[in-house]
Amino acid sequence: MGIKKLQNESEFQNVIEANAKFFLLKNSTTCPISHEAFKQVENYATDNEEVPVFYLNVQESRPLSNYIAETFEVKHESPQILLFDNGTIGWHDSHWNVTKQTLSQHWT
Repeated sequence: MGIKKLQNESEFQNVIEANAKFFLLKNSTTCPISHEAFKQVENYATDNEEVPVFYLNVQESRPLSNYIAETFEVKHESPQILLFDNGTIGWHDSHWNVTKQTLSQHWT
């Protein structure tokens, strides 16, 4: 499946409806920590093709990023990984904790 980009609320709603469980990465295009987190998530997605993995670039999709933070009551950070499970956030973490290993530990 790989990692797929989301750009707006409509695309996000489609993902929520189609996937009971998935990862979403909030990524910054200007931050070196985000760049490393993106590589980690991309590697995870490549090795776990059955796991739905999505991302958004906060500079390009600020309204969607804000919507997710407000709707799910999780403080915005970047990079930030969110594990959605049946319409709620089951786990989230940020910065250097966004690794292939942490994703593997939380996908059960």
